[in-house]
Amino acid sequence: MSGKHLVIVGGGVIGLSAAWRLAAAGHAVKLVDPTPGRGASWVAGGMLAPVSEAWPGEETALHLGEESLRRWPAFAEALTAEGGSPDLSTAGTLLVAFDRGDADQVDVVAEYLAKVGREAERLTSRQVRAAESGLGAVRGGLLVPGDLGVDNRKLLRALRLAASRRGVEFIEDNVTAVEPGRVRTASGELDCDVVVLAAGARSGGLHPKLAGAVRPLKGEILRLRARRSSLPPPRRTVRAVVEGRPIYLVPRVDGELVLGATQYEAGFDETVGARGVRELLEGAERVFPSVGEYELAETAAGLRAASVDTVPFIGELEPGIFAATGHHRNGLLMAPVTADAIVALLAGEEPPPGVAAAHPERLEH
Repeated sequence: MSGKHLVIVGGGVIGLSAAWRLAAAGHAVKLVDPTPGRGASWVAGGMLAPVSEAWPGEETALHLGEESLRRWPAFAEALTAEGGSPDLSTAGTLLVAFDRGDADQVDVVAEYLAKVGREAERLTSRQVRAAESGLGAVRGGLLVPGDLGVDNRKLLRALRLAASRRGVEFIEDNVTAVEPGRVRTASGELDCDVVVLAAGARSGGLHPKLAGAVRPLKGEILRLRARRSSLPPPRRTVRAVVEGRPIYLVPRVDGELVLGATQYEAGFDETVGARGVRELLEGAERVFPSVGEYELAETAAGLRAASVDTVPFIGELEPGIFAATGHHRNGLLMAPVTADAIVALLAGEEPPPGVAAAHPERLEH
């Protein structure tokens, strides 16, 4: 199907990645989104961490995430050449527990990773503080060396530039309906051969098969900057469990620290709540006390595209319409494998390993 006219609905990391790869494969691509490069992808932490985020019962998501993680270095190298560096980090992840109850939860993760044969090193509280000297009184943790990370905003800017250079046409408009061969927008219609539905949390409202299968899951994040009087950010991503609540601290090369993320059902509300800000700051201060001295630079909220089973939908919904959505908390992680899958499927080729389990046909069983 090389040389077909495609319309991609959605300009987050999945839509942008697919647009870039599809244009490079020889397709004529239009991408429709009112604000390309924003949305949930703009407020993400940037963690590429299928192992440290693994949980019993989510093996399908783990396998697909690991397949995408293997593709990330080559993806980042190609993107750097065409659009700019996404600041791929290989520092790994440190998972820590604040109190005894939190340590039990970390133990569940450790035992699960050992059972499925994934690399993770148990650390005592002393070893945790040696690994990251700014951490407070934690109960111990896990070091996951294979996790990667990116600067999500540099990634989005690079993807948009790379896609533009490959000839992708950006149309800043709202999509109102999707059907085979046509995308309706607030200002008109776009005819095409194939539609790729990558509209994140709003995908459920654009195709009947996804109604109820993809929903918004709100998450709030903070961006902070170190001051002269404070310690610098941790050297690697720190994921913590604080009194049962998960938080993460992700350093940026410019000295910023991304702190996230709340997670709850709130429909399409994207406002930032005072309670979420308080919970994030209080939790972060307990594991990294110097956070209290940082400048609060930004508060933001985004809507993750949560699927019914934590596995995304990648594949044909009906002739002429493909899904690339429902990535839950793993949109950035799974961007390479999703884009490669859509390119392969349109070429009539086998998609990457693990993608078959993400086919939308599972909704019919």
